[in-house]
Amino acid sequence: MRLTFFKVLIFFSVNLIAAQTSLEEIDLENGRYKVGFLHYTANDSTRTYSRIFDYTNKKVPRPIPVSIWYPSKQKMVNREPLTVLDYLEILKEEEEWEHLPNEQILNWFYYANTPANQKHLLETTTAYVGAGFAKGKFPVIIYAPSFQASSIENFALCEYLTSHGFVVVSSPSRGTETRWFSNNNAKEMETQARDVEYLMTEIGKYPIAGDDIAIMGFSFGGLSNILVQNRNDKVKAVVSLDGTERYQYGLLTQSPFFDAFKMDVPYINMAQKDIPEIVLKEDNIDAVLNTEFKLYDSITKSKVYRLKFHNLTHSHFSTLGVLFAERDKRQDKSDPEIMESYKWVARYSLQFLEATLKGDTNALKYIENDPQDNGAADSLITLQIKQPEKEEYTFPDFNELASKENYKNLVQLHDSILKNYPKFKISEGHLNTLGLQLVFNPKTSDQGIQVFLLGTKLFPNSANLYDSLAEGYLFMGNDEKAIESFERSLELNPQNQNAISRLEQLKK
Repeated sequence: MRLTFFKVLIFFSVNLIAAQTSLEEIDLENGRYKVGFLHYTANDSTRTYSRIFDYTNKKVPRPIPVSIWYPSKQKMVNREPLTVLDYLEILKEEEEWEHLPNEQILNWFYYANTPANQKHLLETTTAYVGAGFAKGKFPVIIYAPSFQASSIENFALCEYLTSHGFVVVSSPSRGTETRWFSNNNAKEMETQARDVEYLMTEIGKYPIAGDDIAIMGFSFGGLSNILVQNRNDKVKAVVSLDGTERYQYGLLTQSPFFDAFKMDVPYINMAQKDIPEIVLKEDNIDAVLNTEFKLYDSITKSKVYRLKFHNLTHSHFSTLGVLFAERDKRQDKSDPEIMESYKWVARYSLQFLEATLKGDTNALKYIENDPQDNGAADSLITLQIKQPEKEEYTFPDFNELASKENYKNLVQLHDSILKNYPKFKISEGHLNTLGLQLVFNPKTSDQGIQVFLLGTKLFPNSANLYDSLAEGYLFMGNDEKAIESFERSLELNPQNQNAISRLEQLKK
């Protein structure tokens, strides 16, 4: 009989007790939509893969099991919702043990075969297979699971978000070559990032999926999501459920795609409580994990929300962890406290996504309130908010704004920018190149002249800018203005052969 240990950041000792929880007691406050559910396997033909327990040398296109939760308005007449066992049958498939008898699930995989866990298998959820799509388009959340975990590990949270008007899609966390990770976690991090990007394309095939995308990850999934955000402009927000990017920043920096400066969308990190001293000592964990967060310190271009949940340890940020994971008597809180905190994780996830993907101002106020003002008990949650640093203003920033104004009133625009960004400087060369690009296009010649006029205002001793301004006037057929500008250029640089030649031609 095989027993697979669920690898998370914090390892548990043998000092465990059984959990006594239920979906009913967690009592997530679902929204107005019914929850539809789809699960199937797609294939990424750009990568190969081996089913490890088939014991063959056969390579196949990389299978991508896809779980989708989507809003539905359909009345669920004569339909039964999924049970927890139905979800764990998906786990069987993703673990490549499709034919394992259901009665063996608790013996075979991650959780103890106790009466309480057997009871969990019979619990009903709020998701219905094959329900019709609701009308319209909905923002998309792509969920990246923890280390080698199933797409359904956080099914209750996925259902909850869907019921409030989001499409949620997930695939399992699996290795590059096989179901299992190799010893090269940097490679596996990149593989999971590519799987998330595959889902971005896959979910786009559905008419219910909108263009706005957020990514959410638990534990190891948090690492891959940072890479995804860094290289995909479609990602508008990042949710981290005690993501490993907090604990293994060094692993993140091994990726050539990582750049903290590219973290330019809202980011929320919900973290476990401080690890007790006894656990640090007995499990040989570096105490710096309680305080250090290098990614948080490195982000300068986006607003960052940092929440600490003082009644949660790492595994309790997933549905399966809350329901099935055995408790560590050295550090875990009571089951009612864990369920209540998980409920707050769901609430903050929802409000953050409502604020960032739907522009809900009340949701924004919620996540920026003191948690106690939102109804959280004292000392249950602590919140830090880090504002983005004031960015340097660049010439492309200036040009984008100027183009929206059709390059009118450029002197006033330049002066207004300097008030907010006193270090902003425009180079003579940039103005000259932009002006020439515009002036030689008959549709934008007037705009090019305006750029040159700004240039000669800022650089009154530039013979080159006056020469270019003259060329612009000449191109537009304004010989009088061309002569005036060529003469000014020649005054500033008597050796300007272009101005000498042009003036000879113009004065004939």
